[in-house]
Amino acid sequence: MNLETNIDFTLKVLEEIVTIPSPTGYCKNVMQHIEKIAGGFGYNVSKNKKGNRIIEIEGVDNDYCIGIPVHVDTLGAMVRSINSDGTLKITTIGGNIFSTLDGEYCKIHTRSGKIYTGTMLSTSPSVHVYSDARDKARTEENMMVRLDEKVKNKDEVLKLEIGVGDFISIEPKFTVTPSGYVKSRYLDDKAGTACALSLLEMFNRLGTKPKNKVKIIVSSYEEVGHGCSNIPQDIDELLGIDMGCIGLDLSCTEEDVSICAKDSSGPYDYDITGRLIELAGKYNLKYAVDIYPMYGSDVSASLRGGNDIKGGLIGPGVHASHGMERTHRDGIENTIKLIYAYLTE
Repeated sequence: MNLETNIDFTLKVLEEIVTIPSPTGYCKNVMQHIEKIAGGFGYNVSKNKKGNRIIEIEGVDNDYCIGIPVHVDTLGAMVRSINSDGTLKITTIGGNIFSTLDGEYCKIHTRSGKIYTGTMLSTSPSVHVYSDARDKARTEENMMVRLDEKVKNKDEVLKLEIGVGDFISIEPKFTVTPSGYVKSRYLDDKAGTACALSLLEMFNRLGTKPKNKVKIIVSSYEEVGHGCSNIPQDIDELLGIDMGCIGLDLSCTEEDVSICAKDSSGPYDYDITGRLIELAGKYNLKYAVDIYPMYGSDVSASLRGGNDIKGGLIGPGVHASHGMERTHRDGIENTIKLIYAYLTE
């Protein structure tokens, strides 16, 4: 079987979608870009009321359907209130590690369509002024946004049309190093999404079809737990592409495709997991089988939502998840190869 990937395409798509801000609930722009990519390969894209996109790929046998959930919603924040000094109080979207956000550049997306820049900071941002600047806990309550505008009070901020509920996105700082490492925020799960979109490129370039009908589900609410709680009724199984975790007693590295046997929602399907292990061994893919006790996926959300499916989960190894994340092009390639082999063999 030809498992030759086009990693340049994958990394190009990954950079494109990483640099489009999409905190949970604000995914319309990145979804439009994904529709453009899928349409370029001749695939139709539908959507549900929640805003998830579904890309359908015809198979050799369309009586059985495999869903591939990925998600493009990311961590982020919202304006909770405007402080009297013209800074912004925030509320978190998803499980941010606020110590990694102290000093990060951000954007405020207003309801009127205006975008302002700023910096996420501790409320004690200077060692020359605040005695607790070094020691103050970096928590949601102790963080603020300093706007890059001449504002000194709440009224001046309101005149900019910044208001409660405006989304705040963080600069991802996407970088690919000469050694092949991909450093960026939001590789969870835009790396997985790029892997799924690479399937479209592979089927097109190689002139092949999956053995069954495939529906790639691009989710927009995974980070808050209900991205794929409802899925198309013709889907028989889900094989999610999310991130592999690294650390403690886990064996996954950034060069591996991770096969998740169990997470906080319980074990994944025995037969699907076994088949993935078999294929990874057959094609000499660098892989790891691990258990993630503090992790949930769109497959988890679907099972909890009562959908009659079985599920599995894979993804490239990602270090420092929900912080300044890093993976490797090898881990991305191994993920694409494993999902392609699963769908075609």
